[in-house]
Amino acid sequence: MRKEEEQNLLEFLKMLIESLSEGLIIVELDGRIRYANQSALEILELDIENAVGKTFAELFFNHPENDDFSQIFLDTVYAHQGIEPRIVNLHTKNKIRQLRVASTYISEKKAKNKAGIFLVLSDLSGLIELKDAVKAMDRINTLNRKLNARNNLLNRTFGQFLSDDIVKELLKTPGALQPGGKKMHVAVMMSDLRGFTALSERMDAVDLLIMLNHYLEKMTDIIQGHHGTIIEFLGDGILAVFGAPIQLPAPEEHAVAAALQMQDAMDEINFWNKKQGYPLLEMGIGLTSGETVVGIIGSEKRKKYGVIGSRVNQCGRIESYTTGGQLLISSDVKRDIQVPITIEKEMTVTPKGVNSEMVLSQVTGIGEPYNIHVSMKNRRPGKLDAPVPVCFFKLSEKHVIKETLYGGITAVGEDCAMLETQSELEVLDNLQIDMGDRLLCKVIEKTEEGFLLQYTSIPSSYCHWLKEHGVRM
Repeated sequence: MRKEEEQNLLEFLKMLIESLSEGLIIVELDGRIRYANQSALEILELDIENAVGKTFAELFFNHPENDDFSQIFLDTVYAHQGIEPRIVNLHTKNKIRQLRVASTYISEKKAKNKAGIFLVLSDLSGLIELKDAVKAMDRINTLNRKLNARNNLLNRTFGQFLSDDIVKELLKTPGALQPGGKKMHVAVMMSDLRGFTALSERMDAVDLLIMLNHYLEKMTDIIQGHHGTIIEFLGDGILAVFGAPIQLPAPEEHAVAAALQMQDAMDEINFWNKKQGYPLLEMGIGLTSGETVVGIIGSEKRKKYGVIGSRVNQCGRIESYTTGGQLLISSDVKRDIQVPITIEKEMTVTPKGVNSEMVLSQVTGIGEPYNIHVSMKNRRPGKLDAPVPVCFFKLSEKHVIKETLYGGITAVGEDCAMLETQSELEVLDNLQIDMGDRLLCKVIEKTEEGFLLQYTSIPSSYCHWLKEHGVRM
């Protein structure tokens, strides 16, 4: 989502939920009133028990004096589109009101079918009674502009930032997006594409954005399909939470299921990439959970729905340990998840800035009712006839530690290699191998033959480098 659209959405939600002075009614196509705000109830002189859940027909069709008001609803249904604003009389218990009524026909985003009708009511009784007609028209024109702007925002941005079910729930509990924050138990997800920085340096900018947007669109659908809320796109990375703004009974389950489905979807994404002539992508995902502060943060000029706290930082650390295709979860997620999960392996790490060790679990499956399983690639390189000498460097936070190390590549694969060296290396160390360009790797296993490396960024000159050293794939 573009930053401008995100800002528009937040401003729209603020106007709609916090300070809407006009009446708002949502009517489903079966005629049942799904939602009415307080202003609408006051204008119609109804209480919520006698409005929400009732049909539009039983409230208004039996009152012929309100036929003009009812006709706006009927015209919107038959026309399958919004109706131009009209000014009509509405007879209530205590008075006759002059209302300006605007309607919008709502589309279901995924099914592309019509889902219901928005009616926006403005009580113009006081304006109609004004003797000064010029002032009345100015006020009416101002209302027209504001309402039209809100309708445009509704059509452009409603539902893009949050999943459909969360949006529907927010309509029932408008206080969920009030300014400020509160502590909630959530699962935090962070994902990242491997080697994307190197890709961005050698791909055409237009192709790069087409490829990235296609990937992000698929990931967004999956996250929202599991009731997740995307906080922001971090370039090629995604920060999302499960369990806010609406609390979920099992946020860890939804997060793990979403992450596994995201990894499973990479085959489809890469199939599309290959057809377009784009490079193949790999993604790592980290998950943790716990109490976190969520809410509206920012200033009057710039706001967003955000999440802050140590869990977010911890999630970023966990994600940094992943290799392509991996999902790593914290011990908190493992402890709180109640459905069966398949753990491929576990590792103990001590992240920078953390005093104690962390046990991370690599998850490859989750049982019913989700039943999602992914298979890991066989990352065993083919042995070479003779080692290829290389010099390499350790990386810390993506910065080179300027100590030249030496070794030999004894086996290679499409995305992995075996390194033999006398240097001291640890599993999960990040390396940069000097081969005329930067080949970035992560140590994923220590074996009798040496250190098994998984590539995290492969330069375009890799194949040429192999040929120069007599290596055939």
